[in-house]
Amino acid sequence: MMNSSKLLISSVGAAAASPGIYQSQWSSQVTAPSPQINLGAVLACVLSFLAAAVSSAGGVGGGSLYVPILSVVAGLGPKTAAAFSTFMVTGGTLSNVLYTLLRGGGRRPLIDYGIAVVSQPCLLLGVSAGVVCNVMFPEWLITALFSLFLAFATFKTYRTGVRRCRAETAELGRIPDAAAAEGAAAAAAEEPLLGRNGGGGGGGDGGRRCQWVDLLVLVTVWLCFFAMHLFIGGDGAKGAFNIKPCGIAYWLITVAQIPVAVAFTACIGHQRRKSQAHHGVDQAMSASSKLDALPAYVFPVAALLTGVMSGLFGIGGGLLLNPVLLQIGVPPKTASATTMFMVLFCASMSMAQFIILGVEGIASALVYAATCFAASVVGLAAIEGAVRRSGRASLIVFVVAGILALSAAVIACSGAVRVWEQYTSGRYMGFKMPC
Repeated sequence: MMNSSKLLISSVGAAAASPGIYQSQWSSQVTAPSPQINLGAVLACVLSFLAAAVSSAGGVGGGSLYVPILSVVAGLGPKTAAAFSTFMVTGGTLSNVLYTLLRGGGRRPLIDYGIAVVSQPCLLLGVSAGVVCNVMFPEWLITALFSLFLAFATFKTYRTGVRRCRAETAELGRIPDAAAAEGAAAAAAEEPLLGRNGGGGGGGDGGRRCQWVDLLVLVTVWLCFFAMHLFIGGDGAKGAFNIKPCGIAYWLITVAQIPVAVAFTACIGHQRRKSQAHHGVDQAMSASSKLDALPAYVFPVAALLTGVMSGLFGIGGGLLLNPVLLQIGVPPKTASATTMFMVLFCASMSMAQFIILGVEGIASALVYAATCFAASVVGLAAIEGAVRRSGRASLIVFVVAGILALSAAVIACSGAVRVWEQYTSGRYMGFKMPC
């Protein structure tokens, strides 16, 4: 059972690195990987490269694929594999975000800063709450719930891809006139969100200031949550103020995440409504101008639920957030770019904590991170070329559905093996207390 001193470091790692249901089963010691190059390490790098390329193309972090690769192929312990995956997710998402920004040119950016800034506080709060449940719930229940959720998400995402593919086919004039008219309408409704040019207020200085303000807010949220986690400590290491695990101060800081997240979300939402009222809809910078008609609570609530599921299932936020954004109505390109941007903040926070707390084998972790950094560019270039040649952004949706299906198979099988081992060894398989 994971003790209470590991609770908050695990909460950030869950959103960033897909440590999975391994979290509640981590051992108390980290086994440093051997510095010697062996066949398993080389094969793990190759598989990680392929996993990072596919994950980047679909706009998900990829941690649900990295952990099994590192555990089974490279022979790392689950705790070390989960720590390494934070470095790999950070490397892949950083490359993805940089590529997106550099390729944006004068067009309206694909990253929807508005969605990111209003969702990030509740996403981090949800992760912390979800990890408390991860510690308390038995592994067999987590495995069963996770398998069912991924199966449902795969089905819904695939259906979304089919609908978009039909609309794109209609737009290209490949089906009868009636359906073509419907597809053209759908494409026309989506065009402002895709932002193929710099119209609609995307190219002015005010838009650039809006981006920098949103980025500053995101960094401030990152620092606040990072400070709270750092004060408490984790992974067997003492916090900055030697706070007693599960003591009064410990839980006060833990619960303080709720008012902090609510305050940030309320202030951000109020400021955005005030800005929209002052400048008008045409001045909107983000790709979510059409989605402003949705209730103000949609994205914070979606982010909170996504975070809870990320913490409970121990998977990366991208694997859940991308399908959620697609279901809300965010276009594939915007959903992928925004998801990777948000996952970058979660992953970098987890990576920074692991470095500060002295995780062993950082040099090896950086090698894997560099591999994912390079692979992410390859994956993005490949999917961008495929979308450009075919004219079908729905390809991204199908890639996401494929990753969901593959992750479901990998996690369900590995989880079933661990549950069987627990059952045959006579270990306790019921609910646990968080401390």
